Formats: sequence, structure tokens, C-alpha cells
Amino acid sequence: MYTYIVVGIVVLLIIWTVGSYLVIWNIEEPAYTVIEKKDGYEIRTYAPYIKAGVTVSGTYDEATRQGFRLIADYIFGNNVAKESISMTTPVLESKASSEKIAMTTPVLETATGSTTRKIAFVLPSKYTLETLPRPNNSAVTLTPVPTRTVAVLRFTWYPTANRIEQKTELLKKYLARDTKNITGPVETARYNPPLSMPLTLRNEIIIPIEE
Repeated sequence: MYTYIVVGIVVLLIIWTVGSYLVIWNIEEPAYTVIEKKDGYEIRTYAPYIKAGVTVSGTYDEATRQGFRLIADYIFGNNVAKESISMTTPVLESKASSEKIAMTTPVLETATGSTTRKIAFVLPSKYTLETLPRPNNSAVTLTPVPTRTVAVLRFTWYPTANRIEQKTELLKKYLARDTKNITGPVETARYNPPLSMPLTLRNEIIIPIEE
């Protein structure tokens, strides 16, 4: 009986893991080129893209859920064309206003000391600002993001607020070590649905840097 239980658990873990990969297998993400792999992070250049975003308040988890719901409402058809827009990845999160950043990269930290955050979806590359349907909800804004160079630290497991803070500080230390200058706010990028196998989760800290 014990053997059957163990085998059953192993099979369920395998199904969970494989399913976690399959659910995002064909989902589009922003195009980028890896410029350089450094000790602890990599430097990328991103092609231009458009994001749909909202500004919300609350803890990291509260803001992420609220922001996801508002933007999902837009891409699932709450727009002037009543058009569904394909899901892409990642979901981006950043604090809403800027802080003074000492020497030091999908984001640099723009903190207020408050709990106001920006949540954004990257939209499919086939759209332009002219062809995207306008949101019915004025809280949802469409913003073009130009080509940019960023430093990216990738990590797995659940992206809690504490882990994000730790990884952000770690990336800033790497950038200071390598004398890289930060040029924009920090973003957290989440690539997987919440119920994915923890070990398959792809999360990234993204900080824009001087080329």
C-alpha cells in the first residue's frame, strides 16, 4: 500500500510539472537579445513593445491580484471593439513613483514608501497603438515601451514580497560591482500562472541600465 501511495504522489508531481510547462509553452513574450552573461545576471536588449497597465494600491499580493483582474478584463473583451486579445507573458509589477537611486535594471525600483504599484501585461507584438482596441475602463492605460537595455536576475519558487526585495538588492549589488549605471525603475516579471509547480516558476528582476 505504501508503495502505491509513493508511486501515486510521484505520478501527480510529474503531471503537475509537465502541465506547468505546457500551459505557457506557446505563449508569446517580448523579444530580446542576450548581450552578455555576467556573474549572477545577464544583460539584455529588448525590442519595443506595448503594455496595458493599471495603478493599484495594496500589498504586493493584493495589488497583483487587483491589477491582474483589471487588465484581464480588458484583454478578455471589455474594450470598445469587444475583442479578445491573446494572453502573453510576463506580468510586470513595479512601485508607482520614483526614489533616489544610488549607483547601480522587466524592473528598477520606483518606490514611494507607500503601497501604490503599477501592474502591466505585455501585449501581443502584432498590435500597434493604432490597432489595439481602446479600454472601456479608463484605469487601464496603453503604453509603448521603446528599445532598452536591462540587467535581469532570474529566480524560481514563489515571488513573495520579501524574496523580491532580496533579489532586487542582490542585483543592485551585482550592478554596483560591475559599475553599471541604473537608468530606470525596477520591475518584477512573473511568467507563470499561480498554480504552477513552484520549481518551474520563472520570475525575474529587471533593471534598466546605461548601455
